[in-house]
Amino acid sequence: MDEPAAPSGEGGLVRLRLEVSYDGTEFFGWAKQPDRRTVQGLLEDALWKQPPGRSVPRSVVVAGRTDTGVHATGQVVHVDVVPFGPGEGGRLPLDEHGIPDLDRMRHRWNRILPGDVRVLGARVAPPGFDARFSAMRRHYRYQVSDAPWGADPLRRRDTLAWNRPLDVDALNAASEDLLGLNDFAAFCKQREGATTVRELQRFSWERAEPHLLVARVSADAFCHSMVRSLVGALLMVGDGRRSRTWPAEALRAAERTSTVAPAHGLTLVGVDYPSDDELADRAARTRAVRTLGLGG
Repeated sequence: MDEPAAPSGEGGLVRLRLEVSYDGTEFFGWAKQPDRRTVQGLLEDALWKQPPGRSVPRSVVVAGRTDTGVHATGQVVHVDVVPFGPGEGGRLPLDEHGIPDLDRMRHRWNRILPGDVRVLGARVAPPGFDARFSAMRRHYRYQVSDAPWGADPLRRRDTLAWNRPLDVDALNAASEDLLGLNDFAAFCKQREGATTVRELQRFSWERAEPHLLVARVSADAFCHSMVRSLVGALLMVGDGRRSRTWPAEALRAAERTSTVAPAHGLTLVGVDYPSDDELADRAARTRAVRTLGLGG
């Protein structure tokens, strides 16, 4: 579990917001694990090696954990750090929070990090910001090639090769039936004590190129394996092996489907947050809803 972190400024800590991108191919997912290469593990290592991360009292907190093989272009994390006192920064210029120049620090972190993970942006977070609980929605993209020869070699790391022609109209019709606030138990890997109620806000498909299809999926939050299970089920509709109504019937029956699409086609592309003055309220409401067992 991510450790809860104090809001920016509480307990003498300053909260930083980082935007992160990574190729998930060679990672065992986001979450730190002993003796395994993970995004969280490498990112925390880089933060510790350069100020202000020399005093990071808690783990970084992520907007959306990604599984083994899943990519991200718009991941958001926060980390609380102990600011420098007067004169502690040495040659590093400090801002009013006692934090060194974060543009300079971003360059230093990226020199430490391997090429398959990058810190794209870093700034002091506004009061009340929580990367996970302040989020309003997450956006994912899933790419599929239905070319008879498979995926383009340059896209093999982020595009699924599907050896059957896909009908975009059938995909969109079946996807529309799943929108809204529902119990997605049929499309989630069960976790004891965790709710599977989610609001699916967007699920659409387009043929971006003659043999390349792109699914765009957005929700307030996603349970474990939800996006890949939705995509896997819809691909069976798109190639004609299942009826258009089958995914909605599975949703209503709440019986776990076994059609989970491979991880490498999935990318987290963005996270939405409310305005700065609503961040704390959003985090409090999200936590309360989860406690009641009704939300993400």
